[in-house]
Amino acid sequence: MTSLSHNALIELALDLTQSLNSADRFDRLLDTIRKTIHCDAIALLLYQDSLLKPLAMQGLSKETLGRRFILNEHPRFERICQSESPTRFSSDCSLPDPYDGLLRDSEDDLPVHACMGLPLHANNQLIGVLTLDSLSPGIFDQIPERVLAIISAMASATLNTAIHLEQLELQAQHNKNVVAELTQEAWQKDGGEIIGQSPVITALKNDIQVAASSDLTILITGETGVGKELVARTLHQASHRHHAPLVYVNCAALPENLIESELFGHVKGAFTGALKNRAGKFNLADGGTLFLDEIGELPLLAQSKLLRALQNQEIQPVGQDHIHKVNVRVITATNRDLNVEVQAGRFRADLFHRLSVYPIDVPPLRERVGDIPILAGFFVELARRKFAVSQFKLSPQVIINLSQYSWPGNVRELEHVINRAALKARARNPQQPIITLQPEDCTDLPADLSTHSSELDTPTSPELSYTLGHSLKEATEHFQRQTILNALVKHHGNIAATARELLTDRANLTRLIKRLGIKINKQISL
Repeated sequence: MTSLSHNALIELALDLTQSLNSADRFDRLLDTIRKTIHCDAIALLLYQDSLLKPLAMQGLSKETLGRRFILNEHPRFERICQSESPTRFSSDCSLPDPYDGLLRDSEDDLPVHACMGLPLHANNQLIGVLTLDSLSPGIFDQIPERVLAIISAMASATLNTAIHLEQLELQAQHNKNVVAELTQEAWQKDGGEIIGQSPVITALKNDIQVAASSDLTILITGETGVGKELVARTLHQASHRHHAPLVYVNCAALPENLIESELFGHVKGAFTGALKNRAGKFNLADGGTLFLDEIGELPLLAQSKLLRALQNQEIQPVGQDHIHKVNVRVITATNRDLNVEVQAGRFRADLFHRLSVYPIDVPPLRERVGDIPILAGFFVELARRKFAVSQFKLSPQVIINLSQYSWPGNVRELEHVINRAALKARARNPQQPIITLQPEDCTDLPADLSTHSSELDTPTSPELSYTLGHSLKEATEHFQRQTILNALVKHHGNIAATARELLTDRANLTRLIKRLGIKINKQISL
């Protein structure tokens, strides 16, 4: 046996500081100790919940790493853990040795003859044990207590560092998982998919794919219930920022006196009630996407501060002098006509132009020809899962009724109608594995489900019904008339704007209008 020299201690300390990870640190620790103290086996064990878990070892069989030593079943380990200083066991100690028969290089199951254990503490708490074993009796008896104390301190520091690093890594991974979970939850909310195959929805999906690849600021417009938030989530998910947070802010729900704090954060004591520092939404979205819903509700004073953040990607928390740089992609949404708001002085023109670098308009459900049956099927499947029913079906008449309704509440209203109808249908047929939604389950819809008899060449009544008993050609022409009439009414008879919305050539649209017999009368202002 050789004693540890001063140089060996320095070498051990330097080795530990140069280690890059916990496994490397443990190996260097055991290597250096074995160079200075002769032993046949050495092991570092972590103390957790009244048991010892091997972390690193040399000289013991590999399967030892898989063992978990419960203290009250191993009296030697128990004595080491109860001690405040190194514990040596004599060769004639009657206590069973947990490593008997586990020495890697021994050909026979020879018992260990010399055993020594060093309890490892941090902050007055036991965190682990370092054990040294040998087939030579009495080999550890002459090692000075001071030397063992230094080894214990270094081993404790090494293990404690590893524990803290692992905790930090776990916390970082947890935070990453939380971000991923929240982002995924936001992505999956309301299905996480834009459902539909109509021309206007196809055009919308194309717009999203084009816009998602850039960091341009997006302004999403559309009526209440059309799915503006879903469009924002889809934009984020399709962008290169999809692994970073998507932070949602409802501007209409922010108290006016707290808007600046919510968006940019504040420091402790900045105002009454500011009891601690708080990160704003821009900070939380750093590296990701900030979705500002109902942007048209933002007061003028807050608009000016938002404009500065957008222009320079800089924010200044309330009560703080210095400025923070952020990397945030901003998506906004509104059901207001911001052009009108600008003209009325309720919205800043410079902010409007900054927000609408790439505008995306989400079409109302009444313009999505052919999408209602698809959406109804999607929502009825969600209802089936929600109500734990084997199968929900939609009767043909329900599909007809849904297709004839104007849907002022858009997709959101359709979802609510399907949920109510499914609930009623289940109540009528509680034991049926397959439940069909009937027209009587949709009796809460307004009266405009009935077939309209207005003339097709009167664009002042865009809500046209689909009727049965026609050929495919007649049905197709009927839907074409309805779609074109809806777009003409929306654009006040402007054929160029209508052609742009319908993604068709103006000359072709003019010929189609003439062929279908659509008349643009004086009730539409040109």
